[in-house]
Amino acid sequence: MELYQLRTFATVAELGHLTRAAERLHVSQPALSAQIKALEDELSVVLFERGAGGMALTPAGRQLLADAERVIAAAQALRSRASELRGGVAGRVRLGTVADPEFIRLADVLRCAVQHYPQLEIDVHHEITGAAFEKVRDGELDAAFYYGELTHGAVVSVPLREFAYRVAGPAAWSQRLAGASWEAIAAEPWIMTPQISTHYALATRLFNANGAAPVRHVEADHEAVISSLVTAGVGVALMREDIAQALAATGQVFIWNGNGARLATTLQFLYRRDRERDAPIHALRDVVRDVWNARSGAAARPRRNRPPLPA
Repeated sequence: MELYQLRTFATVAELGHLTRAAERLHVSQPALSAQIKALEDELSVVLFERGAGGMALTPAGRQLLADAERVIAAAQALRSRASELRGGVAGRVRLGTVADPEFIRLADVLRCAVQHYPQLEIDVHHEITGAAFEKVRDGELDAAFYYGELTHGAVVSVPLREFAYRVAGPAAWSQRLAGASWEAIAAEPWIMTPQISTHYALATRLFNANGAAPVRHVEADHEAVISSLVTAGVGVALMREDIAQALAATGQVFIWNGNGARLATTLQFLYRRDRERDAPIHALRDVVRDVWNARSGAAARPRRNRPPLPA
């Protein structure tokens, strides 16, 4: 059997659908189906039950999947070890970013990575939070920054910092917002993000907890755009607390202090669990941790002689 057949087996098992698995692996669906059939023939075991709803593992398939994943992980560890023996970490990582670069310390992370892992290539893709999570989960991104509460068994989350969102409106509306009820706040024009974003999930949770819902809104997909629309008098929005406080201090926005109007969440660094022992992911994860653990705020310096990869 071939290693690519085991990767195909694991991918189809995770996604439960040939078409989605073919898209992730960048092969045609007939070729993917042929790989599964060839593996089943070699093992003399039926791995999947084919149905209109997709591909479901058979009892034998469920038992063999764990063995296949161990073989795949061992092969990745072998490649990582070989890379280290050649004299450094090499490879390409597709990294998803969210919010603004300063907030996630992107420049520090990239500067530190480039300095200490010069053979590591990093492709940066800005994403909406929910999309960043899904793309890591589905293998379209190797790692990403993210904030929110989504979890998945295939994704590892490294918490970096807690922060909060506040309800903010134009400064000119301060008198009418100051004593407003939740119903009155919900009736204001709201600026919301697309439904896939964590920002939207936080706003929805906030409204649901207080028995209200925004009746009209403008949609914007970037926090900088939302802030500019609030200061311009377009509407009310959830705004990151540090941004809201800075704008309030200069008289550009009004922060509404209604009951329960502050929502906390966590900035995280995500990567696929099956890439945990991959040298490029391991190196980037360590860089992110070192940068965020540096008390001085300057980029930390990872050791060139990295510790052994986890067993």
